[in-house]
Amino acid sequence: MSSDLPPTKLWQSGVLLRRYKRFLADVQLADGSEITIHCPNTGSMKNCLLPGSACWFSESDNPKRKYPHTWELASTPGGHWAGINTGRANALVEEAIRNGVIQELQGYDRLLREQRYGSEKSRVDFLLERADEQCFVEVKSVTLMEEAGQGLFPDAVSSRGARHLRELIAMAQNVHRAVLLFCVQHTGIHWVEPADAIDPLYGQTLRMAAEAGVELLAYGASIVPEQGQITLTNALPVSI
Repeated sequence: MSSDLPPTKLWQSGVLLRRYKRFLADVQLADGSEITIHCPNTGSMKNCLLPGSACWFSESDNPKRKYPHTWELASTPGGHWAGINTGRANALVEEAIRNGVIQELQGYDRLLREQRYGSEKSRVDFLLERADEQCFVEVKSVTLMEEAGQGLFPDAVSSRGARHLRELIAMAQNVHRAVLLFCVQHTGIHWVEPADAIDPLYGQTLRMAAEAGVELLAYGASIVPEQGQITLTNALPVSI
């Protein structure tokens, strides 16, 4: 079974003018014309919204799409790239698991996606199985950097994120393996920690999860805009 990453297709670059109505952004092209593209990110995108900065976007072949272009990369303070398409996070993680990059998640016979679980009727991003074990993996995309190297999650208050942590805690207490994996789509981030100033409840719940036995992992990405490529490459520390 392959991951859901689409075939490589070269992205296009432009200059970000504005993001608005949550899901739309206006971009100026090299010839001075402007287009409206889809913004696939429901978060605040803090420190990823710099009007006048370079951005990259992909193009869909689907004729039914009103906005065929999708925003993929944003420039950040300090000149780093951030992959703001949160829809790519799970595919990147699956690709990294199957290619042996995420060493902590090797040795399973089956990988199932979007499985229902838990008392709060959630869907876990991945369920890994082998004869003697089930491993529940929840994925979170990290693009917020405040201080140099510091990755923060979430970038806005996230009741959904706290709910997912509670579900993972319950799995760990029921003697299952439970993993929270931060998919870091930001070339300047070198470690991840909870954004306590933004969502203190999430930070508290994350620390409770670690104490309950939930494993906290983070993997950073290589981003090559000219090739339309984002790839998870290396483990990063998680500080709580």
